[in-house]
Amino acid sequence: MSQSQRLFDILQILRRHRQAVSGAYLAQQTGVSLRTIYRDIILLQSMGAEVEGEPGFGYVLRPGFMLPPLMFSEEEIKAIALGVQWVSRQTDEELSSAAQDALAKIEAVLPSELRHKLNDTDFHVSYPSQRNEAIDLKILRKAMQQQMKLRISYRDGKGEDTERVIWPIGIAFAETMQVIAAWCELRQDFRAFRTDRIQQAELLADRYPGQRRELYKQWRAQVAEERARAATS
Repeated sequence: MSQSQRLFDILQILRRHRQAVSGAYLAQQTGVSLRTIYRDIILLQSMGAEVEGEPGFGYVLRPGFMLPPLMFSEEEIKAIALGVQWVSRQTDEELSSAAQDALAKIEAVLPSELRHKLNDTDFHVSYPSQRNEAIDLKILRKAMQQQMKLRISYRDGKGEDTERVIWPIGIAFAETMQVIAAWCELRQDFRAFRTDRIQQAELLADRYPGQRRELYKQWRAQVAEERARAATS
């Protein structure tokens, strides 16, 4: 691996982590010695990269630092094209259009010998089965982005209907369904709601308190704890 590629890889690793990354981890990921990593960090800092930290404590890349434009590898092009295909077929029209626009921008800067890789058909994402759901994904995304509450009529697995006010914090795309992770005011706890069981949905003007990101972290921690208990029971 060339030094320039290694420097780029170090920056990419730092971008993927919000917490400090140890020199030992960087050395392991790039296949060089710890001493070489220390020299690379100094070189990156001298080139203007806002890398903070020191040996023994780890390193972080300050937000806002932009990497210089580099060409995509063939594998990266395939990954991008596959991701755009999934978003185009599994989400709402607005996100689908945004994904296609992003792909067009990437295609415009690719050299001609790589451009055809965007249209390779060795991977395929199927269209979802027709679903007549009461909640629009665009409305759901708005509720999450602006931290707005939703009032829903929900039919559970036993066929019983309840009225809920929920704070949507995330959505999961399973193979045959979509699931909303939310705080439920009725249960005063985190719950998961299948979108195909929502009979009616209304976006409320009320905003829920706190930060959606922190609520999402709490939900993930609760799910992890429940899984750990189930594994030991």
